[in-house]
Amino acid sequence: MFYLYSFSLFVGFEVRSETCYHIALAIKVEVEDLERAGITVIQIDEAALREGLPLRMSEQASYLEWAVHSFRITNCSVEDTTQIHTHMCYSNFNDIIHSIINMDADVITIKNSRSDEKRLSVFREGVKYGAGIGPGVYDIHSPMIPSIEEIDDRINKMLAVLETDILWVNPDCGLKTRKYTEVKPALSNMVAAAKLLCTQLASAK
Repeated sequence: MFYLYSFSLFVGFEVRSETCYHIALAIKVEVEDLERAGITVIQIDEAALREGLPLRMSEQASYLEWAVHSFRITNCSVEDTTQIHTHMCYSNFNDIIHSIINMDADVITIKNSRSDEKRLSVFREGVKYGAGIGPGVYDIHSPMIPSIEEIDDRINKMLAVLETDILWVNPDCGLKTRKYTEVKPALSNMVAAAKLLCTQLASAK
């Protein structure tokens, strides 16, 4: 919601929280339309919790409360069988992890290919994060096509921090900056690496 708000033109006297509530209601209608059309996995972008966080600490709790509420409005009417995903760009999640949990998304994907895996520890240490998490396994802003071995190595490093039952394998972000000739082999290698790892984990049991 805040992402849409930030890139929209307003006259300057609107209340930020109320505007985001209205945006959330509009997204809610679209989400309901998708569900009626038979879509069972819906990604709602971009919550941008950290990007909108006020600098004054006295204002942060109130902001996080209405920001999370805005997100929950977007999918409050979906069936339990509909899986809600969201995405967050580069951010320090440590001080907003409880708000991320309160968003109640089934899966969160984050940009992570240029970051250390230690950044993921917040999703395991100190709090119980039960939802799925998909840290990006390759950088979509680069024309380089990652090999199966490179992606497999990255996933294994993530598994040193995250539990296998919450880890999702996905690119860093959307693929609009890449050509089809780059996207297809990169995704093919990513899927192959994920299948290879699943086989290895199954064999290890």
